[in-house]
Amino acid sequence: GRVLELGVGTGNSLPLYDRKHRIVGIDLSREMLARARKRVAEEKLDHVEGLHEMDAGNLAFPPASFDIAIAMFVITVVPDPDRVLAELARVVRPGGRVVLVNHFAVDRGPRAAIERWLARYSAKLGWHPDFPIERVLGQSDLKLLDRRSAKMLEIFTLLVFERV
Repeated sequence: GRVLELGVGTGNSLPLYDRKHRIVGIDLSREMLARARKRVAEEKLDHVEGLHEMDAGNLAFPPASFDIAIAMFVITVVPDPDRVLAELARVVRPGGRVVLVNHFAVDRGPRAAIERWLARYSAKLGWHPDFPIERVLGQSDLKLLDRRSAKMLEIFTLLVFERV
């Protein structure tokens, strides 16, 4: 199907997609996109349909343009996560998938203490270590299908939603 990747950056993930899919990537960084375009050309990634400089909170795609949208390590770095989630739901067709991979805060233990301490430096870090998973689970147009550890140091979570 047609896949949208938010925060495609330098395109590290682009060669990993099955060639039967058509991939569209967006990022805010013109410099990162230039590197992604170079990767696409050098590796002859003909399944990449386009790479666009775009704000994830204001996607320039019509409703239901994609079968799946993927946002890896994005939701805690954008200024308005709720707006980004709404845009993801808008551009994915009903029955399609929204996939998030991200760090979400825990409630207790040593990791929770570290996250709370780091939260004071969110502006400098460029992400929110105290971001609650409940903030993404409460979307009325996204039904949670799967939630699991992404196995990277056990601090990242993979969430798969169906667009209802």
